[in-house]
Amino acid sequence: MIKILVIVGTRPEAIKLAPLVKRLLLSALIEVRICSTGQHREMLDQVFDFFQIKVDYDLNLMKPNQSLCDLTAGIILQTSSVIRSYHPDWVLVQGDTTTAMAGALSAFYEKVKVAHVEAGLRSHNLYSPYPEEMNRLVISKIATCHFCPTQGALKNLLLEGITNQVYHVGNSIVDATLAGIEKIKSMDQGIFTNFFSGIDFSKKIILVTCHRRESFGDPFIEICKALVTLANTSAAYQVVYPVHLNPNIHGVAKKLLLHHGIKLLDPISYPQLLWLMSKSKIILTDSGGIQEEAPSFHKPVLVLRNVTERMEGIEAGTALLVGVQSEKIVEESIKLLEGASHYQSMIGHSNPYGDGLASQRMVQLLEQLS
Repeated sequence: MIKILVIVGTRPEAIKLAPLVKRLLLSALIEVRICSTGQHREMLDQVFDFFQIKVDYDLNLMKPNQSLCDLTAGIILQTSSVIRSYHPDWVLVQGDTTTAMAGALSAFYEKVKVAHVEAGLRSHNLYSPYPEEMNRLVISKIATCHFCPTQGALKNLLLEGITNQVYHVGNSIVDATLAGIEKIKSMDQGIFTNFFSGIDFSKKIILVTCHRRESFGDPFIEICKALVTLANTSAAYQVVYPVHLNPNIHGVAKKLLLHHGIKLLDPISYPQLLWLMSKSKIILTDSGGIQEEAPSFHKPVLVLRNVTERMEGIEAGTALLVGVQSEKIVEESIKLLEGASHYQSMIGHSNPYGDGLASQRMVQLLEQLS
């Protein structure tokens, strides 16, 4: 029996790992256990509940105002203890979070093989995204097996001299999105319409998410200026913004956006986010995951960043990199909201990040490699 320990800490990790964990649990050759660091406590639990995944080790490491140094040290200490207790053949980590990097480092110290899901993403700027770009580089040096979401990600690893056990499998977020859509369709729609009863869905919904560290400060102020301008441009527009609880975002958003007809929501669950995405006209985001999810809903994305490691969406035309200057954000938003042909040109593509079979491919490879 192949023993696999999956280490997960944030909601995006949980979303992307959920369909893979489901597949691993079905394998007759694999025993799998889940270790949660609790880096995103409440949001993480919502995803586990939605996909009906049981956590075997809950480290509950997150503390208020915890520094990256403290979080990293805590994850290494606690995950190494779990690894010594369980003796896995593989430790599986996803993406570029502090949990993924520290979990991979623990596995390395314990001389356990690491499989990296969503390997090979690069912005080529160590401070954008921060600290994710460095986390990716560290994990790539440690990992034995690299599951790349796109051909571009695979090429990045080959250019860095990482050529052994490198596979293009697709992005499991597409698997999760498609499964989530079907699950939502089977639910009572009144759950969602009642929750979002304060939003007028006859208007053109502009869904906003913004939370990354590189957006803090002046960039976020510029983004807020753009949202205010959009809200005041037309009565036919409705800006909807589930606000991240990070004080660098939450306090500023409340101060700058409260009295402009913008719907500021508390953080919402994953199924609520999927449902809201399906009802939106356009999406403004600095989130990597939403860049990958939105094409499955045929919704155009304006990326609120100066650089993105997810160039496949830009190249396919499903997303546009608009930066953080308010004038550019407003200009490109209005072009989409009012220009039918421009809008159609961005939604008429299949999802460039995968076909929904990534998890199946990864399980097959893990069975063969072990």
